[in-house]
Amino acid sequence: MAKMINKTLVLTYIYLLIYIILSSGVILYNKWVLSPKYFNFPLPITLTMIHMGFSGFVAFLLIRVFKVVAPVKMTFEIYATCVVPISAFFASSLWFGNTAYLHISVAFIQMLKALMPVATFIMAVICGTDKPRCDVFSNMLLVSVGVVISSYGEIHFNIVGTVYQVTGIFAEALRLVLTQVLLQKKGLTLNPINSLYYIAPCSFVFLAFPWYVLEKPTMEVSQIQFNFWIFFSNALCALALNFSIFLVIGRTGAVTIRVAGVLKDWILIALSTVIFPESTITGLNIIGYAIALCGVVMYNYIKVKDVKASQPTADSLPDRINKEWKMEKKSSDKFNPDVGGESPRVGAEINDEEAPLITSRLSHIGRTQLGNHAA
Repeated sequence: MAKMINKTLVLTYIYLLIYIILSSGVILYNKWVLSPKYFNFPLPITLTMIHMGFSGFVAFLLIRVFKVVAPVKMTFEIYATCVVPISAFFASSLWFGNTAYLHISVAFIQMLKALMPVATFIMAVICGTDKPRCDVFSNMLLVSVGVVISSYGEIHFNIVGTVYQVTGIFAEALRLVLTQVLLQKKGLTLNPINSLYYIAPCSFVFLAFPWYVLEKPTMEVSQIQFNFWIFFSNALCALALNFSIFLVIGRTGAVTIRVAGVLKDWILIALSTVIFPESTITGLNIIGYAIALCGVVMYNYIKVKDVKASQPTADSLPDRINKEWKMEKKSSDKFNPDVGGESPRVGAEINDEEAPLITSRLSHIGRTQLGNHAA
């Protein structure tokens, strides 16, 4: 049993490391490709469409040609009422988020992303999936104050880029809430390949409209360089990020994922100042982000307590580990989220670029091991 637990713990840390590397890599790679100072491909919608087209094509091959997984039964009613609106907001979040790279630095973007819990909470309250709570509201207020201070201290503050990024954050928050409201009420479960199979092509179609209006005329009159290997590797990194997120969600718990997200943000802020010298961080930036981070940490603590409170306590700890281990072995080649289990609202939510994955059940092994390791 000890050997099994140690192996699981090692795999957990390996998956987390892969996720942090790929997530940071995709963000920095996108910035490098889009920035006029570097690769100079200032067409964020086009880049996002390349990612969606590539992901959808790979998912099609895996499902229809190589038959790695079986397609789910998707009716027109479910597709129209669930997949389409989720894909629309997913496409919007990617469009606005990638466009922000043209105007503001990666470091400042990561600081603004501290607003994600605020946006998710607001959207959840509006949609009726969460209730207003004083403890959560105070944390949201602390996060907002921190982001405002950080924005005030930004040397290269750009209102256009800030509006794009904040709009993208709220679009992503609404997508997360819609995923819970629409898909879970329909009882629909999607593995990561099926998620890409249905969501990526639909997002591609939504992006085609703003692309035709905003970027197609620019592409006709300007000389746009296109390097196949640059865009292929960039899309491949985005696809790999999707699957790394699947591995992380399947092996870890809410605490681990949230800590990894905070660690990734700090790494990104530090790396961006090295890779992109024009990105400068002021003392006020750091103070504001630290305040926002305190609010995020307190919010995560509340959510983790909610998760623990919702966990069944009838089984003993060894029994739960044994059951989870057997379940992992049986489902190692198939992703099957437990819709009737923990809610994404208090579960492991990963908000990341190019990641339309449906929130899965959490692994009791990952949660237990993190708790034992911390002790």
